Amino acid sequence: MTLEETAAQTPELESLTEESLTRGLMVLANIDSDLAGILETLGPPPIWSREPGFATLLCIILEQQVSLAAAKAVFSRLCGVVVTLTPENFLTLDDAQLKGIGFSRQKILYCRGLANAIASGQLDLTKLERMDETTIRTELKRLKGIGDWTVDIYLLMALQRPDVFPKGDLAIAIALQRLKKLATRPTPAQLEAMTQHWRPWRAVAARLLWHYYLINPNSAYSGSRLREVHP
Repeated sequence: MTLEETAAQTPELESLTEESLTRGLMVLANIDSDLAGILETLGPPPIWSREPGFATLLCIILEQQVSLAAAKAVFSRLCGVVVTLTPENFLTLDDAQLKGIGFSRQKILYCRGLANAIASGQLDLTKLERMDETTIRTELKRLKGIGDWTVDIYLLMALQRPDVFPKGDLAIAIALQRLKKLATRPTPAQLEAMTQHWRPWRAVAARLLWHYYLINPNSAYSGSRLREVHP
């Protein structure tokens, strides 16, 4: 078996480590010259991670379709009120308290639904960590307010799955448009099709694209979102 064939293999449930990130970068650089150019110019991206669990998933929900700076501010205020952010502690807050912290009516509904699902035993995030991506996606999307982008970011950042690609992420689309010199920003469906040859290391490719998006000095969007999401 060649070095490239060995490097391309990765168990479905393997979590990224510094070693496997390096392995994935090597594979991607060999199959895509544009990604190789990012790696050569900017060096390897940070591995970027978040702690699995309720608090991280709630934070990702807050980040949906709003300024990430605003979401971070709301999450920080919440953590100031609820020192230990568990589902049970979150559920002690009423609507007025959550609105005062900065939650919208919809985000109250979504986050309370998540907290109730965990507190009632309907959802076990610890058990979910050991399951395959399809099962995780199905289970999380049962909850109102959790869609593919939220699941993708949780899988990629909290569970460190190696082949998750957040095709609905704005920064990813902008980065790939610039990298490939596309006339228009690719749609999620186009991103999905364009990145199939990066399997099984698409989460590593996503980190490279975020790296490029943040550091590229010619980007009008440089750092406007991701600096706060992935410190």
